Amino acid sequence: MADLSTTYLGLSLKNPLVASASPLSKKLEGIRRLEDAGVSAVVMYSLFEEQITHESLELDHFLNQGTYTYAESLTHFPEMESYNIGPDKYVELIQSAKQAVSIPIIGSLNGISAGGWVDYARKIQEAGADALELNTYYVVTDDQLTPAELENAFIDLVKEIHSKVHIPLAVKLSPFFTSLPNLARRLVEAGASGLVLFNRFIQPDLDIETLDVVPNLKLSTSEELRLPLRWIAILYGRVQADLALTSGVHTGKDALKAIMAGANVAMTTSEILAKGPAAAGKILSEMQDWMKEYEYDSIQQMRGSMSQKAVAEPAAFERGNYMEALRSYDNRLP
Repeated sequence: MADLSTTYLGLSLKNPLVASASPLSKKLEGIRRLEDAGVSAVVMYSLFEEQITHESLELDHFLNQGTYTYAESLTHFPEMESYNIGPDKYVELIQSAKQAVSIPIIGSLNGISAGGWVDYARKIQEAGADALELNTYYVVTDDQLTPAELENAFIDLVKEIHSKVHIPLAVKLSPFFTSLPNLARRLVEAGASGLVLFNRFIQPDLDIETLDVVPNLKLSTSEELRLPLRWIAILYGRVQADLALTSGVHTGKDALKAIMAGANVAMTTSEILAKGPAAAGKILSEMQDWMKEYEYDSIQQMRGSMSQKAVAEPAAFERGNYMEALRSYDNRLP
């Protein structure tokens, strides 16, 4: 049987399949089910910056009842309790999970602004989390915000969190940056031990009858693997950080592609949400079967074997592939 073991953020993992943040990790039973299904680590459901800010505002409200400068500001925040657990319960859940399962637990913070909420990184560490993932889920709508200002804000945030904790820190990024390799290098220099590619932004829909903007979550497909696969292959060997591929991992072959491109781990959520935690076991079985058929002894043997540095035509990962891709379609035209 092939050796599926790998390392990620300094953690020794039994295999490269990690459960990324999902509703399953909101409850201890869900985390147990993920471990039983075979995943090697679990990224906790994200604790949002707004939740912590909201809690701080509520505390301030009760301490300063009678003032009239506060009440309206609460309406700017959504009802956080309706879609996620509070910050203190989040920390308690990590503590319970560490006692209940043997696989690593990775905390998740979602936000981009530096401030008091970053102190929760230390609380997550104190709760026993093995590592921390910073999910920089941010859609820029301010036309006065420059790319440099946004990137510097990310760098400052990583520096601040890195200064507060000693557990490894991974940064989950979107693909929407002018120079992703440069940002990746700067994040590693600021203290990131790993990069997670990519954040999958939820795209709202429009109801043209009610004139409402409608939140609409669609699960990923294997087709979405290509974008993170390409960038993992480009960054492998260029940045001194572990790489995690997320979005589009639904089969054993998807996970193997991630490893061959250079990822330390392949993260999955949509497949597990669609088919239940048992889907993780199927992915791992498919990996074992493929590795046996093609005579691979270990994950380490194949990691990075199809990165940009390793393939015969590295330009295929760059613009040079554009014309070839178009030409490949010529014979299909009617």
